[in-house]
Amino acid sequence: MSLSCQFAARQCARALRTSPVTTSRCVAAQSYRSSRRWQSTDAAAEAPSNPKIAGIVDQISQLTLLETADLVSTLKTRLNIPDMPMGGFAAAGPAAPAAAVAEEAEEAAPKVEEKTLFNVKLESIDTSSKPKIIKEIKSMLGLSLVDSKKFVESAPKMMKEGVPKEEAEKMIELMKGLGAVAKME
Repeated sequence: MSLSCQFAARQCARALRTSPVTTSRCVAAQSYRSSRRWQSTDAAAEAPSNPKIAGIVDQISQLTLLETADLVSTLKTRLNIPDMPMGGFAAAGPAAPAAAVAEEAEEAAPKVEEKTLFNVKLESIDTSSKPKIIKEIKSMLGLSLVDSKKFVESAPKMMKEGVPKEEAEKMIELMKGLGAVAKME
């Protein structure tokens, strides 16, 4: 819509809200807007059977985008409707039975899943053994000497992620032997 049509539509909407008398310019803008709207959807062509609802629909269709947003927020507060994430009711519908089935399965057979992959985190270091720890971090992580020094000095920091339990325990023991504190998460 061109700027002048938008201006005319806004003026028309204001005039309709303030007085029942419409000008020819408002009627022209309204017929243009309604013809575009009717061309865009076939479902909108069906008018509500209740005249009260038809009047409300007509009034809402004349609102601007900002006024519509204000209407929605006012209705949410007055009717105590919580904000829903995108896909609100459509996404929540099929998920509810699936969640019930999942809860029943958990109650029927409680399984304890053992964690197989761990993250190893360097917690702290002993300053007297800092050079040894830097060299070991350099060889273990494949970093340059400067990067491994920065890594050690910025402890606590994650060393490796997704490490098998045996390898993680070896890394922790090695760090403990050098004077550093590391732990599995």
